[in-house]
Amino acid sequence: MSDEISNINEEISDVDNCGCEEAQICIKNLRKVYKTDDSETVAVEDFSLNIRKGELVTIVGPSGCGKTTILRMIAGLLEPTSGTILIDGKAASGPGSDRGMVFQDFALFPWRSVRRNVEFGMEVAGVPKEERRTRADRYIKLVGLEKFADSRVHELSGGMKQRVGIARVLVNHPEVTLMDEPFGSLDAQTRNIMQVQLLRVLAKTDQTIIFVTHSVDEALFLSDRIIILTKRPATIKEIITVPWPRPRDRADPAFSILRKRILVELENENVMG
Repeated sequence: MSDEISNINEEISDVDNCGCEEAQICIKNLRKVYKTDDSETVAVEDFSLNIRKGELVTIVGPSGCGKTTILRMIAGLLEPTSGTILIDGKAASGPGSDRGMVFQDFALFPWRSVRRNVEFGMEVAGVPKEERRTRADRYIKLVGLEKFADSRVHELSGGMKQRVGIARVLVNHPEVTLMDEPFGSLDAQTRNIMQVQLLRVLAKTDQTIIFVTHSVDEALFLSDRIIILTKRPATIKEIITVPWPRPRDRADPAFSILRKRILVELENENVMG
């Protein structure tokens, strides 16, 4: 067992963090401070990360450490106190069509059909009706819901609703998709199915995805790289390059060994907190 651990540590020790000039996303010295009249809380401190186009990068960390804060700053929903976020060399200040976000709570319109939910962003952007339908139907098929295109959202299961949410983001052709615990409210079996579905979509779209999760198992199954954060204020404790190609076998002993190692890192942060 000790030999297996040593081999895994050697495989992941070479951190694959490209230079800013090679990266699609370049984040430098990100900091976020929440202020009230009589106090301030530093949520994120000196967070720097470069991400290549087509990568799926997962962020894990202790509860309340600032994972969602980082994701929302990248999305433009929160303004950093300091630091820079560049996407394709351009400053990402405020929300933009180059980024799409998938939320844990689906954030769908229950009175609309699947197709009309997927079309919503295009409606707002003034895309012609015929083009909206063509694009929506393509992405509805991509997530495996073509038989439910005319169904109302309230008729769908949780996993199906989340697939609608993913299609609604991807249909707008964002450069980067941000996912905040998107499968966190699903039961274990549905969650595993959705992880496989996401990887199928990724293979067909070459999306860059930043994925926040509390589940180390999920991070190992999905990610090219895993970003482990410290307790608040969040900064990067370690970057792990997952050493195996997809699809991955959760029952593989090496998978379990690396999962345990990451869990120990997170437990140490909680203990120190």
